[in-house]
Parts: sequence; structure tokens; C-alpha cells
Amino acid sequence: HSGWAMWDAFQRPVTVIKTSTSVYTGILLTKLVRKTHVQPSLHEPMYYFLCMLAVTDLVMYTSTLPKMLAIFWFNSREIDFRACLTQMFFIHCILVMESGILVAMALDRYVAICHPLRHSTILTNPLVAKIGLAVVLRGCIVVLPFPFLARQWPYCRTNIIPHPYCLHIAMVNLACTDTRVSSYYGLFVQFCLMGLDGIFIGVSYTQILRAIFILPTKDARLKTLGTCGSHLFVILAFYIPGIIISLISRFAQNVPLYFHVLIANMYLLMPSMLNPIIYGVRTKQIRDRLLRLFTHKRA
Repeated sequence: HSGWAMWDAFQRPVTVIKTSTSVYTGILLTKLVRKTHVQPSLHEPMYYFLCMLAVTDLVMYTSTLPKMLAIFWFNSREIDFRACLTQMFFIHCILVMESGILVAMALDRYVAICHPLRHSTILTNPLVAKIGLAVVLRGCIVVLPFPFLARQWPYCRTNIIPHPYCLHIAMVNLACTDTRVSSYYGLFVQFCLMGLDGIFIGVSYTQILRAIFILPTKDARLKTLGTCGSHLFVILAFYIPGIIISLISRFAQNVPLYFHVLIANMYLLMPSMLNPIIYGVRTKQIRDRLLRLFTHKRA
């Protein structure tokens, strides 16, 4: 009970931070889209992928934040079953999409660093549009079986989900029937699909690091490595909690429940909170535009 009390006290400031970050993400997305449209220097694949990442973060906020605020601020702890299935679909769909966008960003960095002279001819705008469409379609198609399978199960144990949102593994644990098909499919999505994304990212950055370490000067190596540092940090923050929650939810039955909830919230909150901050601070063009926006308003 003390663990739950500590977690409940911790959740309120987290929701405040997440609300503030969602506002910042909205401002960043609006400015990035406007500047990408009118500023020729931002007509690059990296900024298109950043727009996609910001959109997925905003959809994740829209799917989770209202109910989280209702739970922790107004003690509204009920959700309609169909609304729960809808929320589950959007959460997992966005997670798969974000994984695909991170792969696309790793590809962009690989081409920009290893083949800089061919970057504009390889990653053309039509190809970037096709990549974005493929990411969206893959996320929707792969996650579509989750709500349909969960809708068929009988729930005779309890109707209490130990999370402030509906996750697939939480629905699996509530069902009182054989859920091995859905559980194995969830593992397939987590490890085979998103794990394959992680392998592609790892291969890309292996080639990037090889190209960086053969640069002639230390300053050139540090400058090139700095362009990839923020992306690597976002990747680690996205994949590590996801792997942990998938493993402990299925195989670690003796882990305290509040630890499950803590990891699950880190899985959803950390990337969407860190992405706009990291890319807004580390990307020079975005940082300069935001500083100019706020200094202009003060003036």
C-alpha cells in the first residue's frame, strides 16, 4: 500500500509535466509545420520526420492525457469498454508508428553521414511521403487485431485495470479464457516487428559510427556525433522500457504491481515528454526559430 501511495502522489506532478509538455509540443509542431512550409532550408527529410514524430506525440497525448487527468484530478476511475478498446488501439498503433519513424530517422542520418553527396537524390520528397504512408499503414494493420481479439474474451475475474490507460497486456491479464494467441501475437509485435526496427537502427548506427571514426579531425568527429546523440537518446528511452514491460508482464509474476505501473507509465510518458524537449533544444534550426519567436513576443 505504501508503494501505491507513493506512486499516486508521484502521478499528479507527472500529469502536470505531461500537460505542459503537450502544450510545448503543440507550439513546436505548429511552428515547425509553418516554417517547414515557408522556409526552404527546412525542406529536408529530417524535419519532415520530426513533424511526423511530433504528430504521433500529440495523438498519444490526446489518447491518454484526458483520462489520466480525470483519474488523478477528479477521481473519475471508470471507462466504457468500447472506449477502452479504442484507446488501446490508438496507444499501440502510435507506438508502432513511432518505432517506424525512428527507423526512418536512422536511415536519414545514415544517408546524410555515409553518403552525403547522394542524400538529396536518395531521400527525395516522394520517397519520404511513401515512407510516412508505410509507417501509418503498418501501425494500423499490425495493431488492428488487438481490439478485435480483446472484444471476444469473457471477463469474469475483475474489471479493474492497474493502469491509468488501457494496454493490451492489461486486457490479456483480465480475461478468464485462453489468451495465448493474443499474448503470442503481442510478443511478435514487440520483439519481431519492433525488434526488427531496433536491429535496422543498430545496423544504421554501426555504419554511422564507422564513418565517424575515420574522419580526419577530432572536431569533425565530435560535431558529426553530436548530430546523432539526441536521436540515440530518444531511441533508448523508447525501446528499453517497452522491452522491460513486455517481459515482466508475462514472465515476472512476483514483481510488485506498482513497479509494473511505473514501467508502463515510463514507456508511454518518457518518449512523448522527451522528444519535443530534446529535438527542440538539440536541433539548431528549431531552437533558433523558437528563441526568435519568444524574444520577438517579449519585444
